[in-house]
Amino acid sequence: MTEPTTSETTRTALRVENATLVDGTGAAPIADAVVIADAEGTISYAGPAATAPPASGDAFTGRVIDAGGRTVLPGFFDCHTHLAYAHASPPGRRGELDPVLVTFDTAARMRQTLDAGITTARDLGGLSTGYRTAVETGRIEGPRLHTAVRIISHTGGHADVRLPDGTDLSGGEMSELADTEDEARLAVRKVLRAGADLVKICATGGMGSPYDQPDDEGLLEEEIRAVVDECRRHGGKPVAAHAQGNAGILNAIRGGVTSIEHGYGLDDRALEMAGERGVFVVPTLSTVYAGIDKATMEPYHYEKKVRWSGITKENISRAIEQGARIALGTDAAVCPHGQNLMELSYLVDLGMAPMDAIVAGTRTAAELLGVADRLGTLAPGRVADLVVCEGDPLADIGVLGDPANVVCVVQDGHVRKDTKGLLPSATPAGGRP
Repeated sequence: MTEPTTSETTRTALRVENATLVDGTGAAPIADAVVIADAEGTISYAGPAATAPPASGDAFTGRVIDAGGRTVLPGFFDCHTHLAYAHASPPGRRGELDPVLVTFDTAARMRQTLDAGITTARDLGGLSTGYRTAVETGRIEGPRLHTAVRIISHTGGHADVRLPDGTDLSGGEMSELADTEDEARLAVRKVLRAGADLVKICATGGMGSPYDQPDDEGLLEEEIRAVVDECRRHGGKPVAAHAQGNAGILNAIRGGVTSIEHGYGLDDRALEMAGERGVFVVPTLSTVYAGIDKATMEPYHYEKKVRWSGITKENISRAIEQGARIALGTDAAVCPHGQNLMELSYLVDLGMAPMDAIVAGTRTAAELLGVADRLGTLAPGRVADLVVCEGDPLADIGVLGDPANVVCVVQDGHVRKDTKGLLPSATPAGGRP
């Protein structure tokens, strides 16, 4: 019999009280709220204190978090990360060459991301499934992970990180190259064999790739259809499309992808098609607001970013105005790790209401990952993933962007972060200290 991990043996029922509840559904906040989770990490109550089960006697036998009037929200998602890579490292290069050091650095970035309030992350290139398993089995603490493992690109496309002499800067961890429909199917099979939770493709060129432009098309529409069909044949795995220029965005939507990543060139036609087909948009605005630094970027990268910055803001603002199905993602690595919830401020800056931005990072993101029945909202029956933050994010969404304001993180009923001592270690069962 497998011995339980330390976190499994220490999980108890939790009661968060004296909080303002923002539950991730878009409903109005509830003042003086209570959230209760059982010892299995499942929420049994989330609502006003006046109708909550009592905290004393036999009705509750767990530990109490006194939020002190702070705001409690669902654990957030980042639907577009690259945790295996340091910020501002060259495309595909992991920084340290020794794989042991890479592993430790990646684990540190995962911890940093969790501490920022991200309890679930979708990694879209470069992260092996071993990290997902390490989190699931309690070996390390980090966001629960969905990983694409590698990115499917055509030769010379956005995810082709090979030098002219053929050297693969990622050591084979970044991309699968496919230049025909058959090769596209084979590439899908390879990443699924590697344990991928989803498949990522390149439908356009990009900013950080030296051989192309964001307006260049990537995989052909027929190749994208082949990818989507191959995923259908293997359990209906979702397909995320790196797509920046509008022609490639349209190819991706017509090809049947689940989500458009970046979407910088979205026009009205693409938005209409995405809405009709239920395609999500993950705009990664952090790459525009926090991902442009001339001192750390190759000249070609900097020039493209500057040229596309205004275009991106205009188009994503229109997408917000037209009600696109937006899920939060940052492209962390292109932008700094551990500042993931700054993305909320950028969405608000482009016209999204603070409550809608929070929903984009919780319920809508959970819908994109296919886990909305378990995660993304604070309601009975959902997994106890929650964060407690200083201030009122509905009045100032920026408070969530500073990890120092995320004072408590609970994941699957486990307290992962508690910088203010909201959960005293001496709290006895059944009540306060």
